[in-house]
Amino acid sequence: MASAQRKRYTIDDIYALPEGQRAELIDGQIYSMAPPKRIHQRLVHQFERIIGNYIVEKHGDCEVYPAPFAVFLNADNKNYVEPDISVICDKNKLDEYGCNGAPDWIIEIVSPGSRKMDYNIKLFKYRTAGVKEYWIVDYEKNLVMVYDFQNEDGDDYTFSDTIQVGIYPDLVIDLSSII
Repeated sequence: MASAQRKRYTIDDIYALPEGQRAELIDGQIYSMAPPKRIHQRLVHQFERIIGNYIVEKHGDCEVYPAPFAVFLNADNKNYVEPDISVICDKNKLDEYGCNGAPDWIIEIVSPGSRKMDYNIKLFKYRTAGVKEYWIVDYEKNLVMVYDFQNEDGDDYTFSDTIQVGIYPDLVIDLSSII
C-alpha cells in the first residue's frame, strides 16, 4: 500500500493567505504563526534598538530588520521565514521583497507555540542555509542559546549575563538591560 503524499506548498501559497494571517514555509510545509505577546514584542524592540544603534554608531554596512520581514532562506520557492530579528551584511541579498539567502545573524524570541520550530526545525534550517549566528531567546526559561555556526560553537546564557556578539567582536549585549 502506498503512503499518502503530503501537499507541498510554495511562496505563492504564503502570499495567497488571507490578509493578516502570518505563516512560514519550510521545505514546502506551511507553519502558522500565532500573534506574539507583549513581552515578545518588547524583546524584539530592545534587540532591534541595541543592534541598530550599534550599526549607526560604527557606520556599519549591515542592516537590521524586525519581523515581519521576509527571508527567502535558500533563495527558492519552498522556504520563507520571518525571523524576529534579521541582520544582513551583504546588501546584494536585499531587494524590495526582503532577503534572498541567509542573513548573517538571526534572533528568534520563543513563544509557547514556536518552541519546536525555534529549537529544532529552524536551528537545522538556519545552520544549513548559511546563517553565521543564531540566538534563541526563551524568556519563559530565562535562557538565551547562542549558536556561532562559523566556529561550530554554542553557549547558554541567562538574562543576568552579557553576551559577546559573534559577528561584531566589539558588541556586548547586557541581557539584564533588555528584560
